[in-house]
Amino acid sequence: MTPELTPFDHRPDAALGAALRRALAPGDQAAFVARVLARLEEARGTTWHGVLARWARAGVAAAALIALVAGYLVGRTPRASAPTVAEALIAPPAQAPVVEVVLASVIGSER
Repeated sequence: MTPELTPFDHRPDAALGAALRRALAPGDQAAFVARVLARLEEARGTTWHGVLARWARAGVAAAALIALVAGYLVGRTPRASAPTVAEALIAPPAQAPVVEVVLASVIGSER
């Protein structure tokens, strides 16, 4: 059985190391500091509420669309014939309550 090949290796990657050294080498120190400070200002310009504000309009539109689709689907589903409130209040009970049976037997035995 051969061991599986995995892209993870504990040894340093020469190509990646060279690319990182080129990208992070300051060279001209003043220009390097200026680039870092410029990137810092760019990062500070984007706040979490700024990102949320950009997505708010699309999020509200998506929520409205989902609500409309859900309302349409709920309206199309067939309902079981549920009684109205008036029918439920007026309808006789399906089974005689146990209390009435016990009370009738107690009253009947006292006579």
